[in-house]
Amino acid sequence: MNALAEFGREAGGEVVRLDLGPVRPFLVTHPDHVQRVMRAEWTNYQREGMFWRPLRRLFGAGIMGEGKPWESSRKILQPLFTARYIDTLSEEMAKTIAVRVGEMDEYVRSGRPADAADQMAGIVSQTLIRVLFGDKITREDGERLTPAYDLVANSINFRLLMPFMPYFIRVPGDRALMGAVKTIDDVMFPVTRKVRADLDDNVDVVSALCRTTGDDGAGLDDRQIRDALVSVYGAASDTTVMSLTWLWSLLDTHPEVAAKLRDEIDDVVGAGPATPEHVPRLRYTRMVLQELLRLYPAGWLFPRMAMEDGEIGGVRIKAGSQVLISPYATHRLDEFWERPLEFDPGRFAPERQERRHKYAYFPFGGGPHQCLGQYLFYVQAPLIVAAVLSRFRLAVSNPGPFLPAPAASLRPKRRIELDVAFADRARSEVR
Repeated sequence: MNALAEFGREAGGEVVRLDLGPVRPFLVTHPDHVQRVMRAEWTNYQREGMFWRPLRRLFGAGIMGEGKPWESSRKILQPLFTARYIDTLSEEMAKTIAVRVGEMDEYVRSGRPADAADQMAGIVSQTLIRVLFGDKITREDGERLTPAYDLVANSINFRLLMPFMPYFIRVPGDRALMGAVKTIDDVMFPVTRKVRADLDDNVDVVSALCRTTGDDGAGLDDRQIRDALVSVYGAASDTTVMSLTWLWSLLDTHPEVAAKLRDEIDDVVGAGPATPEHVPRLRYTRMVLQELLRLYPAGWLFPRMAMEDGEIGGVRIKAGSQVLISPYATHRLDEFWERPLEFDPGRFAPERQERRHKYAYFPFGGGPHQCLGQYLFYVQAPLIVAAVLSRFRLAVSNPGPFLPAPAASLRPKRRIELDVAFADRARSEVR
């Protein structure tokens, strides 16, 4: 992804043809061009082709696809991700986060370092299972899902780097990918069948899907529900987990940001617990998260395939061509971002918000395929950061730098380990 960012910066945002051997995709980074592909002419640039095949092994049809399956899945799921619905869940979300964050006390007492990704994944997973899945997935099964999704993201590296490789040829990661998909299926299919057999009036993702009927009046089959559940869990968890994993390394290398963030949380939340009422007042926290998503968008690559001949930025795009959209690259263009490689949350301060091109910053995608979980992220992530920093002080214990790995979502190549100590207020409370 660093190479894509460099190509984009060197080209000044012009369309670049990449030479990947048998494949020569177009890299599109300028916001005008991104808007054309993702919104203005989105029906001609679809989520099809060789870059999507590895992901379809996990997600199947539905919200991550195109056409009728995507339309029906989005129609079903959209009400479960509205601001009104998320707000009704926020109190329960905050309580679940507080309990799970409290389990990190064990690292203080034992002196063992905590794995940042594991801890963030555990907090996020338990919260989603509680508020979106209505506890219909057990904590034990949730703890199976988290590493399985992580394994999928890492095991398709080879397929993403060499998308032209035929599927009848086994490549590194294939066996691990299919094993992880089986683990996910072993959780999702039984949940689907159990809820369908004893359907209640609860408002959660599983129940909503089991009650849904298609245009023909028939209910969704087990496979359709499974695909939707897998996509919802992945979309709702991955951005938050990966963003908060990167956060601690950035705070460690930017102590002035860390101090300002802690001061705000101490002032707004105190010793906790963090509640939904605190979130609107955590303004600097939101700025930190926005800047975090600029530098490390979990969805760093949005491939598309041209369905018909087209044109982008004066460059002819033939039908069947692969087009690569990368927030990671666009967010680093000098024309649209001053000091684009620096971590500076201040650029998102309300008083510094100049009129920026809408597609200069798109960590959640754009157009009709924009991620449903954006509002959920901006409720859940501040609550987690506030819950952690009102109780603990975290310091990275293993040396950096931490570089991004070529995976389905943007994640560090190696573990970020954290020394965990009680914050002064929490230390007094424990005593």
